[in-house]
Amino acid sequence: MLFAFRLRAIIFASYMLPSNELLFGAGKTNLLPGYVLPRRNTPEDVSDEKDNAHESRSVIHRRLDKQARQIHLLDMTVTVSSNVDSQIREEIKTLKETVDKNHDVVAATLEEWKKMKTLGYGISGLIAFAGLTIGGIVAYMSDGAVLWVRHWLKIN
Repeated sequence: MLFAFRLRAIIFASYMLPSNELLFGAGKTNLLPGYVLPRRNTPEDVSDEKDNAHESRSVIHRRLDKQARQIHLLDMTVTVSSNVDSQIREEIKTLKETVDKNHDVVAATLEEWKKMKTLGYGISGLIAFAGLTIGGIVAYMSDGAVLWVRHWLKIN
C-alpha cells in the first residue's frame, strides 16, 4: 500500500514538474525503491566534460601532428635518398665515360707493350737455346779440346 501511495505521488507530481526534475526528485527522495537515477548534469559537470573532450581532441591532434611530421620526414628522406641515387648514377656514368676514353687512349700503348713482351720472350728463348747449344757442344767436345790444347801448347 505504501508503494501505491508513492506511485500516486509520482504520477500527481508528473503533472506539476518536468520529467527530469520529477525522476531526479524521485531518485533523491527514494520514492522508487531500488532505482537510483544518475546525478543530474550541473554546469560544473558540463564544464568538466567540455574540458575532458577538449583535452582528448588536443591529444588526438598532437598525435596527428606527430604522425604528419614523421610522414614529412619520411618523404624528405625518400626524396634525399632518390636524389643521392640519381647523383651516384650520374657519377658512375661520367666515370664510365672517362674510363672508356682512357682505355681508347691507352689501348695503342698496351698493344705495343704486348708486342715488346712477346719479343722479349722470344729473345730470352733464343739466348737460352744458344746457351744450351754452346754448353752441349762444349760438353761433347771437351775431351777433344783438352787434347788439342795440350798438343798446341806441346804438353805431353
